[in-house]
Amino acid sequence: MNVPDTATLLTMYRTMTRARACEMRLRKGFASGEFAGVIWPSRGQEAIAGGLSTALRRDDRLVTTYRGIHDLIAKGVPPAEILGEVLGRSAGASRGKGGTMHITCPEVGVMLSTGIVGAGPPVAAGLALAAKRSGGDRVVAVTFGDGATNTGSFHEAVNLAAVWALPLVLICQNNQYAEMTPVADTMRVERVADRAAGYDIPGLRVDGNDPVSVHNGLLEAVDRARSGGGPTLVECLTFRFSGHYFGDPQPYIPEDEMARAMELDPFPRFERFLTEHGVSEQEPARVDAAAVAEIDAAMTEVLAGPLPPAGELDTDVYADMAGIPR
Repeated sequence: MNVPDTATLLTMYRTMTRARACEMRLRKGFASGEFAGVIWPSRGQEAIAGGLSTALRRDDRLVTTYRGIHDLIAKGVPPAEILGEVLGRSAGASRGKGGTMHITCPEVGVMLSTGIVGAGPPVAAGLALAAKRSGGDRVVAVTFGDGATNTGSFHEAVNLAAVWALPLVLICQNNQYAEMTPVADTMRVERVADRAAGYDIPGLRVDGNDPVSVHNGLLEAVDRARSGGGPTLVECLTFRFSGHYFGDPQPYIPEDEMARAMELDPFPRFERFLTEHGVSEQEPARVDAAAVAEIDAAMTEVLAGPLPPAGELDTDVYADMAGIPR
């Protein structure tokens, strides 16, 4: 296994802790009644964000989903813009109009967060076509869950990307439940990555609880896309520690299955890995504390800021046609 340098490893861990701190601060506020809102949790999937954060360039594009707060953190969206959007505040990336499901930040390459299962890959294929036609080496990544790979839109997008050799990296965050339905009840194949064979493109399965494994797999796919080799399907096998939505009691997940999954929590494992590779034993705790402090400060900023004015409702929604010939 290729082990990245210490700075890269710490970037991965910093991303993971920031993603966890962001979600936990929102959960705390929802549970206490401090504020109202909704999120689709990604706790347990932070290692994927860790690997993603070090595999893409800032100018590469990303399309993610409603369960994508960790992806947004990985791509560099400022926490205040994420928190603000979730809470419908002016500080949000879309000044509160998008909500949790529709956070975008083109400045760092986040072009879309979609609330429709399977809707991301066709948009990402379009962005990848634009990247290819521009003549540069920009790569587009799209993340989605296992359930999305059963949609027609997914297969149409993969087929087109394969035929046109688009610079697209398809990242399946297989948390083993499509909303409330286990994978075994929705597909006959055991490995989502095997679906790549139907389009004659590479399919990789990596350990989605290990950021180094994710980093290496994504880097291979990104390098292939950037050099003109076309798309790759990367399946990151992980687990979702919370329900489909915040407050979901998740009776559909057997207790023993959840217990086994939580034994594979990516944080303790990666913390041990860091210390085994030259990072001081105190550093993970320091990074974690810094992440919590950063997210707390961002939340304070968001809550102290104004609510969007009524005039914001149609801002950026309708084009200003003044002075344009008709």
